[in-house]
Amino acid sequence: MYVEREKSAGEAISQERRDAHQNDKRILGHVVKCDGARATIAAFADTLDGEVTRQWTVGKMISINLGETRTVGLVYGIGKADATWHADQQNPIEVHVELIGEVRDSDGSKPTFDRGITAYPHIGAIAHRIRSRDLSAVYDLAGRRTVVVGHLSQDETIDACIAIDDVLGRHFAVVGTTGVGKSTAVSLLLRKSIEARPDLRVLILDPHNEFASSLPDYSVRVDSNTLDLPFWLFRLEELAEVIFRGRELVPEELDLLRDLIPLAKNMYRTPIGSANLRRGTDSLTADTPLPYRMADVIKMIDERMGLLDGKTDRPVLRTLRTRIESAVTDPRYRFMFGSRMIEDTIHQTIGNIFRVPHNGRPVTCLEMAGMPSEVVNSVCSVLARLAFDLALLSEGKFRLLVLCEEAHRYMPADPRLGFAPTRHAMSRIAKEGRKYGCFLGVVTQRPGELDPTILSQCSTVFAMRLANEQDQAIIRSAIADSSASTLSFLSSMGQREAIAFGEGVATTMRLKFEHLPLQFIPGNGKRHADDLDASDGGEIDLVQLVERLRNVPRAQPALGFVEPADPQKQPGDPGYRKAPLPELVARASVPEPAPKGATAELPSTASNEGGFGLRPRPLWKR
Repeated sequence: MYVEREKSAGEAISQERRDAHQNDKRILGHVVKCDGARATIAAFADTLDGEVTRQWTVGKMISINLGETRTVGLVYGIGKADATWHADQQNPIEVHVELIGEVRDSDGSKPTFDRGITAYPHIGAIAHRIRSRDLSAVYDLAGRRTVVVGHLSQDETIDACIAIDDVLGRHFAVVGTTGVGKSTAVSLLLRKSIEARPDLRVLILDPHNEFASSLPDYSVRVDSNTLDLPFWLFRLEELAEVIFRGRELVPEELDLLRDLIPLAKNMYRTPIGSANLRRGTDSLTADTPLPYRMADVIKMIDERMGLLDGKTDRPVLRTLRTRIESAVTDPRYRFMFGSRMIEDTIHQTIGNIFRVPHNGRPVTCLEMAGMPSEVVNSVCSVLARLAFDLALLSEGKFRLLVLCEEAHRYMPADPRLGFAPTRHAMSRIAKEGRKYGCFLGVVTQRPGELDPTILSQCSTVFAMRLANEQDQAIIRSAIADSSASTLSFLSSMGQREAIAFGEGVATTMRLKFEHLPLQFIPGNGKRHADDLDASDGGEIDLVQLVERLRNVPRAQPALGFVEPADPQKQPGDPGYRKAPLPELVARASVPEPAPKGATAELPSTASNEGGFGLRPRPLWKR
């Protein structure tokens, strides 16, 4: 950006002049064509001496002097009518400008910017480089609470500010192809948001396990080993997604679950009373978040299978029983079914996941790498639903941001894909969440595959480099017509660069995010460890990889008094029964003292063939 810095606020010089000693004829160009949104400026690409001025380049902002006001425009195209270059004379060019708004001087104060245009440029109006004071006025947020996230790409001396309350309160989206710095930009935005809003809590749905290391002072890490989300918190359709492993639901089995789960909840609530529900008085449903035991559900299934009039339902009951047992014993679902004691732990679960109280760490990073897809769908649905309900019931006291990394996985554009309850829960936050303090942040590299309803509810968009034409078309459809030409740079922007538009900025802004320290870049810890491993030249630990692939808990250590069996030998083979361990023989040779009044047992000379190598218990212990 070519920017003219003023000597003082009250400099009485005509707008097209660069300093007090320059000639008024040294101007950049004149308006030769104008319509409602764009203008064409006639200018020269070189001086009379043949030196190229480089004053006209795509992406620069210029201003057109109209006396009391100055119209601000963005250069989006430059060309020569004859498409030839003449070295012996000046070369006229046509500059195409998109009109953005106008700046007017206030009495005794800084200039103000208005997106609308009250007076359009006339033919012959003078165009010149925009001044620094006018450029600051273009991006001024007029008293709203702001945070600095970087600087303008056109002028590094001017801070890029966003209205943080509007960015959060009306949802935001960060889009860009892989490798352009989306995660780094999101980490920066989260840091700025937490500093500006200490009451804000953040739930990050992190499919790549990279955000916890970038927010070490603010975050709590929750993964599949530390997640405690009991199965009875799931609604029926969410639980069915887990039990049916993401496959098509069987209506008969789903109806059985709908009948049996309320009965199991009633059995847990009233263990002594009848398991039958009283119509009209009991409000228990399959979606009520009350504890129940899966063992009770399986028991009722067995009882129904034993009924004489249940012959037709036995295949369905048997299949449902198999599905439930398979899910309960699956090690990937330990966070749902791993608790041996079924207790009402909803307070601890909500407090740990949603940070109530947050104790100085308001961010929860839910690391989902390695989780099965059907588990990810159900967990995201449960957490998004709970987030909205908590914000609704807290009457505005609970402020929560739900950040969805790779959001196109949870909310795809194709309604046949994805998990419907997750889509509905996210859509509810996007449509109604801001009224109750539940906000949504969307991060995706494929906006073309994201549900258009979700993206349309994001009032502030940070668009980074996008190469796909379909993705660019989606972003163009979301931006105002008066700034559409700005998006022509989407495919050629640099690292950490973004085009911000929407309610969170004063006008469409091309910015460059702040540089984050290396230790705060998401995923940098894993990349650094990989580089160290590669530099050491160490071999891959195949045993560890296979153990993690199996995801099976380690076997319990053998008890001290049990002799380990040889898995290669069968009963009857020579040497199948090993000699007792020396320490066991020494321990057995010492008689155990009997308590007073008890009859001591004489040592038996008979062989203990059926004792499996264990000495018999004394009589006084039997």
